[in-house]
Amino acid sequence: MPPRAKHPGAQGFLPPETTLPELRAAADGCRGCDLWEPATQTVFGAGPADAPLLLVGEQPGDVEDVEGEPFVGPAGRVLAQALHESGLDATPRYVTNAVKHFSFTRQGKRRLHQTPKAAEVSACRPWLVAEYAALRPQLTVCLGSTAVRSVLGTDVKVLRDRGAVLERDSALGPGAFLVTVHPSSILRAPDDLRAEARAAFVADLRVAAQFLG
Repeated sequence: MPPRAKHPGAQGFLPPETTLPELRAAADGCRGCDLWEPATQTVFGAGPADAPLLLVGEQPGDVEDVEGEPFVGPAGRVLAQALHESGLDATPRYVTNAVKHFSFTRQGKRRLHQTPKAAEVSACRPWLVAEYAALRPQLTVCLGSTAVRSVLGTDVKVLRDRGAVLERDSALGPGAFLVTVHPSSILRAPDDLRAEARAAFVADLRVAAQFLG
């Protein structure tokens, strides 16, 4: 018997009905890659099914892994404030991640973020494709390089292409996309550069607000 694939992918775990509630319930049992085992739980996307705005991040962090909801930790607070300042706070939005389980390494009692491997991002992509198909958003904002690679491939670069709406095909299907940094990068910025980084992030999101009208 051949050895079992380490990353069989999420496709076999998708439910027959692909509404957002059905997807969320099915994702709880996903074993499409090995990240599920050390993680506390699957962290699926959240938001209304008719949201015109889809925000895609990298993966849940430590707080999200415990609470089971995306963007409820420190990076989520940065995102919420930037959405408010950009004029997007009243826009219905659905937030999710390219990878639905927390990827981490242990350092004593601490769990330190570890960037997901390409195989893990690929294994988890069927969930994101299904979310996109259920939502049919007017605009998808990719937050950071992992989200960009998962959705738009390696031809699009965060720092080169940020802050402009790109209408094109993607791994999720055709649509309008905007690339910007992940809000966690602002938390990691040096003290003397953090305000500038935050202002640039807000400026990118203002482009999204203008596009959505």
